[in-house]
Amino acid sequence: MTDILDDLRWRGLLQDCTGPDELREDLANGPLTFYVGFDPTAPSLHLGNLAQVVTARRFQLAGHRPLLLVGGATGLIGDPKESGERTLNSPEVVEGWVDKIRAQVEPFFDFEGPAAARMVNNLDWTSKLSAIEFLRDVGKHFPVNKMLARDVVKNRLETGISYTEFSYQLLQSHDYFELHQRYGCRLQFGGSDQWGNITAGVDYIRRRGAGPVHAFTTALVTKADGTKFGKTEGGAIWLDPTMTSPYAFYQFWINTDDRDVLRYLKFFSFRSREELVELERETAERPFARAAQKALAEELTTLLHGKDECAQVVAASQALFGRGALDALAPSTLRSALAEAGLVSVSELPSVAVLFKESGLAASLGEARRAVGEGGAYVNNERITDADAPLSEDLLLHGRFLVLRRGKKTIAGAELAR
Repeated sequence: MTDILDDLRWRGLLQDCTGPDELREDLANGPLTFYVGFDPTAPSLHLGNLAQVVTARRFQLAGHRPLLLVGGATGLIGDPKESGERTLNSPEVVEGWVDKIRAQVEPFFDFEGPAAARMVNNLDWTSKLSAIEFLRDVGKHFPVNKMLARDVVKNRLETGISYTEFSYQLLQSHDYFELHQRYGCRLQFGGSDQWGNITAGVDYIRRRGAGPVHAFTTALVTKADGTKFGKTEGGAIWLDPTMTSPYAFYQFWINTDDRDVLRYLKFFSFRSREELVELERETAERPFARAAQKALAEELTTLLHGKDECAQVVAASQALFGRGALDALAPSTLRSALAEAGLVSVSELPSVAVLFKESGLAASLGEARRAVGEGGAYVNNERITDADAPLSEDLLLHGRFLVLRRGKKTIAGAELAR
C-alpha cells in the first residue's frame, strides 16, 4: 500500500489525526474501509467540499475502500452554524438534493474492483430509530459537558441553540458506528471544522465496545489575501455546471494568486511529486507564463466537467482575447463566457459607442468615442474605427452575440434578444 499519510502531509492536507502511528499501521495492513460524508444543505456541492472528494479518491487509488455518505438524515437537521439557526428544508427538497449530490460525487470514483466505492445514505438507518432508542442507545453515551465545550456550541449559547442542532453530533457519531458495524469502516475524515463531531464518533464507538477506529481532518483551504476560498464577487463556486458554468469554474482557477497556486496544486492535483516540483521550478523561473495556474485550471476542469468541456472553455478563454476563433465556440460556451465577463441584452443593434456605454466598458459616450479614437475598441476581435456607425447583424456570432473588448484585457458581451 502507498504511504498515503506521508503523501497527505507533504501536500499540507493533514490537519489533526487521532493516532497517526496506529492509523499508518492499519493502512499498511489494509485495505481499510473509510468514509467521508456530505450533507445536502444545497442542491450542489461547492469548492469547500472538493478537498474531501479528492482526498477520498486518493485513498481509493492507494487501494482503500470508500464509503461515500450523502446525509439524507443529517441534511434534515443541519450542523450548527456560528451565525444562528439553519432554515430547515422539507424532506422532499432534501431528497432531491441527495440525488443531485450523489450524481456529482459518483464520477470521481470506481464502483467495481477490490477497492470499489459504495454510496450510502444515513436516512436508511436513522429513520428506523425510535425516539426512545435514540435517547437510550445513542444519547446515553454522550457527556453533555463535552458537547457544550464544542466551540460552535459555546458561541451559540448566549444567542440560543435548538436541541435539533445540538443533537447533530449524536447523529453523525451514530453514522460512524453504523458504518463500522455494517461494513467494517475504521476511518472517518472530514474538514477541519468537523474535528469535534468526528472524534465524538470515535469515542462513541469505543463506549459501545467496538473499534478501534481512526479519524483525521484535512487542513482548511485558505487564500493568501485573507478572503474566503471558493468565493467570488458573484458568490460560491459550485460543482453543478448549471450553478457555476465550466467557464467560470476554469476562470476561478486560472486567476489563482501566485502565492496560492503551488499549494492548491498539492491539495487538488493528482500529479506526482516530481511533476509538481517541476511546475514549481518553472513557475519560479517564468512566473509570467502562469504554467502552474494553467495546469491547475485544466486538470480540475477536466476532472469535474470532462476533457471536451475543458477544451471548449480553454478555447473560449483564448478566443475572447484575440488568440483564437470566436465562431468556433459552441453557443453555450460563448454565452457562459460572456455572462462571466458581463453580458448586456439589447433589442436592436446600436452603435459601438452606445454598446460600450451600456455594457460598462465606458462610463459615457464620450469615453467610448475616445477609446475608439485611440484604437483600443474591438468587436469580435476586430478593431473599430467609427464609434457611431451602426453595427450590422452580419457580425453576430451564432446570430445572437457580439464580443466587446476595450484594450487588451477588458471584455464584455452583447446579446441580441429575439
